[in-house]
Amino acid sequence: MPNDFLYPVPDLALGQFHRVEQTIKRSRFICTAAHVTSPEEAKAFIDQIREEFSDARHNCWAFAAGAPGATAQVGMSDDGEPHGTAGRPMLTVLLHCGVGEIAVVVTRYFGGILLGTGGLIRAYQGTVKFALETLPTAERLVTVPLRVTIEHRYVTQFLRLLPQYRASISESNFGMDAEYVLAIPRDAIPALTKDLTELTSGSVLVEPPEED
Repeated sequence: MPNDFLYPVPDLALGQFHRVEQTIKRSRFICTAAHVTSPEEAKAFIDQIREEFSDARHNCWAFAAGAPGATAQVGMSDDGEPHGTAGRPMLTVLLHCGVGEIAVVVTRYFGGILLGTGGLIRAYQGTVKFALETLPTAERLVTVPLRVTIEHRYVTQFLRLLPQYRASISESNFGMDAEYVLAIPRDAIPALTKDLTELTSGSVLVEPPEED
């Protein structure tokens, strides 16, 4: 079975954060990370952290709300730091860390010593990497809906097939036939369809999801 529909995400519930702190040349760098599934969730999280640390000189942020490495739902901000020294370096770390659906805010309390362009880039990247070292993660299974209509006499064998395809039942209805809506990884659909066709001698009805 292919595994490209699996990827790690922060194991954090809505409103739950992961936070680390380090001091670099007297400046405090606090990284707060969250699990986000959309730019809207990311921006709500960022606003919350900016409000919490409203007295800080900078609350720089970056997010990548899709699968690891995907750039369709990303954002970043230097929040007053010199252009390109915070948001972009932080986003680069997120896009190459192998974790999806993540947002981070790095809060800086200035300690009186200038770090320079290179020093700032290293500090912001390093603080995000420091947070990722201890970030709890969980496996994210990407699924699509699949409707299956099958004769009642095959239901027991059908249900036994589902775990090997990481499929779960979202809806069920029992009339003349048994009707199910499954949540299943898209890549698993052809193999499950083949097994069901063989099991029922072709009498099963499988309705794939519409293409994006």
